[in-house]
Amino acid sequence: MREKIKGKIQNIRGRVKEASGSVTGNRRMQTEGTVERTKGAAREGFGEARRAVGEGLDEASRRVKK
Repeated sequence: MREKIKGKIQNIRGRVKEASGSVTGNRRMQTEGTVERTKGAAREGFGEARRAVGEGLDEASRRVKK
């Protein structure tokens, strides 16, 4: 859950930086924002996948115990 939240924050921060760079005409800032947004989206996806695997393992262990 923590990775997903950190990814979402990084994604939003990147979007803001990307938009600021676009508005001010600062291509470097815009590119940095795009990179940060992409990293955040990947981190979010990793957090979601990690959560799903954990839930799957919990479910599997419950079925084994029955």
